[in-house]
Amino acid sequence: MEFRLLRYFLAVAREGTVSKAAETLFLTQPTLSRQLSDLEYELGTRLFIRGKKHIELTEAGMILRQRAEEILELQEKTVAEIKNRDKNLSGVVSIGAAESKAAEILPPLILNFQKKYPAVRFEIQSGVASFVKDKVDRGLLDLGLLITPGDIDRYRFLRLGINERSGILMNARSPLAKKQTVTVSDLIGRPVIANVRKEIQDFYRQRLGEDFDKLNIIAVFNLINNAAFFAERDDVYIFTIEGCVKNFDKTVFCFRPFEPEIRQESFLIWKKQEPRNRCLIRFLEEIKNTFQA
Repeated sequence: MEFRLLRYFLAVAREGTVSKAAETLFLTQPTLSRQLSDLEYELGTRLFIRGKKHIELTEAGMILRQRAEEILELQEKTVAEIKNRDKNLSGVVSIGAAESKAAEILPPLILNFQKKYPAVRFEIQSGVASFVKDKVDRGLLDLGLLITPGDIDRYRFLRLGINERSGILMNARSPLAKKQTVTVSDLIGRPVIANVRKEIQDFYRQRLGEDFDKLNIIAVFNLINNAAFFAERDDVYIFTIEGCVKNFDKTVFCFRPFEPEIRQESFLIWKKQEPRNRCLIRFLEEIKNTFQA
């Protein structure tokens, strides 16, 4: 399958009609239609449902759209790395970061690095751990900044020595806001929102004991900003870490750590294969010098 055909396919998926896509690609409509038919023949399945005025993707088409975007992104990144290999250090380092206090290390690291290598550009994507690890696995991200719990054994990793206090986000007017810390027994009988990841729920179950299973978990979430709307409006209690909410309006929200204290460790991950991206190699050297000094 040629990259060219993937670009044609994505143009049609984006524009919704062959005629509009042909205009953006500077092709004739018959030429583009023929290319799409060839692609469907090659894959042995229909990619489009052709209506009178609009084209929709089939289930196979939706799968191809996701993969095509990833393939072309990786292709562009690879071409850029090859072109820049013999020049002064330049290129792209891509980093995925979960919401945490540890993300504060990125601005000084990146700004100091760019003073030395101004042609290096950084891409930063925010997301939950599963999103970050998936993209690192597929080579779409160079580095991942995560917190425990996490399956880090299949990666190279660097412990950053940054620990997050775990606790509860709540409305500043909530009854538990009057306390300096909260226990799991404080939460029993109250509506609770937990992280959607099973490994995080298991982490809290191990730390908080059997009372964790007595909690009234009314919903689960992956990003704290959406979950915070519940705490903003109602007497709802949300499992989180302190670094995620440090910039929240303290007149509206309140964070209280657990008693006994629970902390989650931060670490940086990358693939076990020796990196070939010169920018990444140099950037990792800078990071190791900073955190292992």
